[in-house]
Amino acid sequence: MKILNALFFMIMFASIFNAQTVRPVRDSVGFCWNGAEMDRFVEFLQKESADKKFPSENLVAAISPHDDYLYAGRVYFPLYRLIKAKEIVIFGVTHGTVRRAMNDPKNVLILDDFGRWNGPYGNVKISPLREKIKSQLTERYLIIGNKAQKIEHSIEALIPFLQHYNRDIKITPIMVTAMDFDRMEKISGDLSQIIIDYMKENNLSAGKDVFFLISNDANHYGKDFNNSPFGLDSTAHEAATANDKRIVNEYLATEITDKDLKSLTGEIWNSPEKKDSIPLWCGRYPIVFGLLTTSKIVNALNGTNLVGKLFKYSDTKTEGVLPFKNTKMGLTAPVSYKHWVGFFSAGFYLAQ
Repeated sequence: MKILNALFFMIMFASIFNAQTVRPVRDSVGFCWNGAEMDRFVEFLQKESADKKFPSENLVAAISPHDDYLYAGRVYFPLYRLIKAKEIVIFGVTHGTVRRAMNDPKNVLILDDFGRWNGPYGNVKISPLREKIKSQLTERYLIIGNKAQKIEHSIEALIPFLQHYNRDIKITPIMVTAMDFDRMEKISGDLSQIIIDYMKENNLSAGKDVFFLISNDANHYGKDFNNSPFGLDSTAHEAATANDKRIVNEYLATEITDKDLKSLTGEIWNSPEKKDSIPLWCGRYPIVFGLLTTSKIVNALNGTNLVGKLFKYSDTKTEGVLPFKNTKMGLTAPVSYKHWVGFFSAGFYLAQ
């Protein structure tokens, strides 16, 4: 009887411990956390989508939106059906909510200690790569803990789409804080070498086995964001979205070089001389850092550069609310000419 009781308490303790290590959902409104509903939503997007199909061959990295699915679903959709890898390294944003709660950390990456992450089809595994990074990356480049990841939504937004197409994914969630370009060069160099070693040790290839995903929403425009250099009407909306598309086409829908990524920082990073016209992309740091890291990896493993391709750009004002009915999903923000958000999906291929 004592043995049975001891066994019972051991099982109970293990269950409680495992439950405590699963990262809870942060945004239960904007994203889909029910597998059956996610299946139905993807079927809806398939019928809605008239967009050009893009190749999956040699696709190794991508930029994804993280806005509400009922706004951005058609922009997510062209990307995720192309991702075949089971291991996903995700570079996430450190939003203002996190910065305020964490004393505005800078010049570091943030990694968590959760044993699993929540997903609509069950808990999502963590790649062994995360622990390798923790043990090998210089401590001054890292914050390790669950608080920041628990209150950040930019990485969790990607999981339902990833898990819909592959139930066995393993993720390495990495939040990127603000840092200058030289700091990014140094940290991305060290991080990329750790990932290169991991991939070599496990005979993994970029794209096929390990995929690099960057979370971003483009311009946050309007009075609510204190960002309206073109005005607050339809003409301003047209000018601001055109500027977003210009930036994507000039710096991301092309061959990726460190020189161009540094030039991109002048377009999307805050600077005193351009503060009235800089678009407020929340993924401005993950984009540059993630592409620096991925470029170093594919250059070392494949001897080539990345070439970007824009899949789809849109925004909350243009898209409106998708007519997907009988859903538990909702909206986390309003939309008008005084408050709208741009977003895009883009893929990065091995240069041939």
